[in-house]
Amino acid sequence: MKEYRTENIRNVALVGHQGCGKTSLVEALLFSTGATTRMGHISESNMVSDWDDEERERGLSLSTSLAPVEFEDMKINVLDTPGFTDFQGELKNAILAADSVIVVVDAVAGVEVGTELAWEYARMCEQPIIVAINKMDRENANYEAVLEQLRGQFDDYKFIPVMLPIGQQADFQGVANALTQKAYFGAGADRSDLPAEYADALEEAHMALLEAAAEADDDLLEKYFEEETLSFDEIRAGMRKASRSPELKTVPVFTLSSTENIGTVPLMEALVAYTAPPSERRVDISRGGEADALRPPHNDDGPLAAYVFKTVNDRFVGTLNYFRIFSGAISSDGRYLNSSSEAAERFNSLFVMRGKEQFPVDSLHAGDIGVVAKLADTKTGDTFVDSASDIRVIAPDFPAPLYMLAVTPRTQADSAKMGPTLSNLCDADPTLRWRQDGDTRQTVLEGMGQIHLEVMLKRAEALGVGIDTDTPKVPYRETITGNAESSYTHKKQTGGAGQYGRVDLKVEPTPEGFEFESSVFGGAISQQFVASTEKGIRAVLADGVIAGFPVVRVKVIVFDGKEHPVDSKDIAFQIAGREAFRDAFRKAKPVLLEPIMDVKITVPESMMGDIMSDLNTRRGRVQGMDTIGIKSVVTAEVPLAEMLRYGNDLRSMTGGRGIYAMDFNRYDRVPAYVQGEIIAEVEAEASE
Repeated sequence: MKEYRTENIRNVALVGHQGCGKTSLVEALLFSTGATTRMGHISESNMVSDWDDEERERGLSLSTSLAPVEFEDMKINVLDTPGFTDFQGELKNAILAADSVIVVVDAVAGVEVGTELAWEYARMCEQPIIVAINKMDRENANYEAVLEQLRGQFDDYKFIPVMLPIGQQADFQGVANALTQKAYFGAGADRSDLPAEYADALEEAHMALLEAAAEADDDLLEKYFEEETLSFDEIRAGMRKASRSPELKTVPVFTLSSTENIGTVPLMEALVAYTAPPSERRVDISRGGEADALRPPHNDDGPLAAYVFKTVNDRFVGTLNYFRIFSGAISSDGRYLNSSSEAAERFNSLFVMRGKEQFPVDSLHAGDIGVVAKLADTKTGDTFVDSASDIRVIAPDFPAPLYMLAVTPRTQADSAKMGPTLSNLCDADPTLRWRQDGDTRQTVLEGMGQIHLEVMLKRAEALGVGIDTDTPKVPYRETITGNAESSYTHKKQTGGAGQYGRVDLKVEPTPEGFEFESSVFGGAISQQFVASTEKGIRAVLADGVIAGFPVVRVKVIVFDGKEHPVDSKDIAFQIAGREAFRDAFRKAKPVLLEPIMDVKITVPESMMGDIMSDLNTRRGRVQGMDTIGIKSVVTAEVPLAEMLRYGNDLRSMTGGRGIYAMDFNRYDRVPAYVQGEIIAEVEAEASE
């Protein structure tokens, strides 16, 4: 692959709902430019971008893949993103790394939840959007209906058709260019005269395109008013400007069939004509901890800023870091500073990727995307800079994990490797986390959904670590709701030195934490044994009293006791304090506390009733409802115990069209009937 300068590079992210045809579109682009000799198909597991074994087995994209396309002396870096909602981290980073976003929409299914998510992320990154309505050859494909749905769903955007379909469903023959008034039939790149029956529709589309381009620039608008026309280059320049304008929000619309390779060549021509070079990209950064921006134009002579948007861990190849150069240039064998880890890294092997195929390169220019292998201190989200720079590209805000699994090493050998392997996977994926839960004594892996965690565990296994999973325990707490007193005497005579200690104490609720107080007067217990008593009580807190959960919100007051001049020892008062506390705790109306989560659920309005009914079965308390477009948003407080597998249930209820976010709110009292079930389960496990 030859070297490309900044002005000859385009970076686009293919986004959209699972199954809309993004990966098939990549196959068509590569085939049409001669990069491959035949188009791969999902049923044959031979797609260039879905090269991972797990992707081929499941038949869906699980991570962002890079596929450079060389067309008319240009390199179009295509980032093929996963459409499954579990992999939002991959999607967000790809949108940040690209300069334009192509939202692929299924001509049959229309706007789906993956479409909406991708659109919202592109909006947040202020990225220009292009729509490609795909699968026009399928039964029930309807270009006009999908276009109207887009206009209704994203009503603050202006959709301007650039390519119109010639026929649809089984009669889909080609596309017509609203700018040039020419037709492209079949998979070819040859332009033909337009069929007469499409002339009026195309003339109307041409006028809409002309007006949209003119609105973007005062000089173009003035010329349009004077001459009532613009040149092709002026229209393309106006559309590029209109699509980047936060006020105009103009979206060029194309149509195609990726599997039949119809409309692919016109789309590539558009990617050159309607997308801006990377030199014009504005990117948010922090400089010395202060918010700033790298403003265009960008070139090789600017300060280096290369953002790592993807990391791949391979057992045999090692670590591969994918990076986008926003400013400056990078050369093989160069040394660059990671401004996040403050480590200097040597780029011994620099290359570009097409799926899993590697192409070594000597250097990459501003705006390009490349890969470097075997770096020691670099992870996803880091920024490479010149040694004298403190620039950091600001990473996206990633959603909090929604799904948890308790993980245990399969063998003793796996035990030593599990922690480092999970850390490497989490460094590569910012939506993945692992932690040791001190309350439940479990190792917990957290991610965006069941598929997400299953894929991560398969990757851990590919790295040589076997991991078993279980449902994580809910981190309940134990507390009291009343006051109680207790006295306990520990006495032990064994023929030698004995043990003796008596403790009288009382317990009462307190708003937070644990408090210990001594009101012993007259030397009934000396100060050293008061400390021993507290030590014994604190030893109980972690393991609880009624169900094995940590004790919180309790105040203990030791008010009396008795010691022996010879037999009283530290251990005697630890035992006496511990047993007195347990007895008093049981008398003080103990209860369990459970974590309550703030949950925000977004679903189509027609599904609101099902969601509300389901929340009632989960002990949820609805806090509010809102309508945004054709979506309904429910906010509720729901116990964590009822939300551990909610992602699977929501996907089933809504056909994948529902999404939710969840954050911790507080601990609240467990209902009596639920508490009885929890304690019974704990006792059953203990007896086993």
